[in-house]
Amino acid sequence: MGNPPVGHGPGFTAPAGAPAFPAKICPPGDLAGRLRGIARPLVFTNGVFDIVHRGHVTCLAQARSLGASLLVALNSDASARRLGTGAGRPVNPLEDRLAVAAALESVTLVTWFEEDTPLALIVATRPDVLVKGGDWKEDAIVGAAEVRGWGGTVRSIPFTHERSTTALLSRIRGKTS
Repeated sequence: MGNPPVGHGPGFTAPAGAPAFPAKICPPGDLAGRLRGIARPLVFTNGVFDIVHRGHVTCLAQARSLGASLLVALNSDASARRLGTGAGRPVNPLEDRLAVAAALESVTLVTWFEEDTPLALIVATRPDVLVKGGDWKEDAIVGAAEVRGWGGTVRSIPFTHERSTTALLSRIRGKTS
């Protein structure tokens, strides 16, 4: 996968003029340690977040409002390609997608996964709330049974703004108006 930028951990202070958001990027293997210092309840969501749009940021802000901290897990580039979202996807490499997600105010930590689903991360991080966007029925959300099994909740957040990266790319490519 290469080496995406890695946060500098708790207590990191960015040099004057440097952005602080890279500290929110956490390799999967470092999550256990980083989560010890994160406020609970912990909300978990995941996705590709290829070209971040209004629908994404609205859903992430709503997800964050369900807890004290929000962990976002991104599909690696290979994992995203296996989803079948279209040729040339993801448009943005993981390194860039991690940086954009980390820069969002609602996001506490951002990590990634290589597998087809984030189930192993969900089990390892034991979130209190598992969230996906409104195109997911709660019972179909990967990890729903596990989260409910340890007393957590699962939410499908209805779309406030109907947006789609696929539709946006079609517009950019001149295929629709």
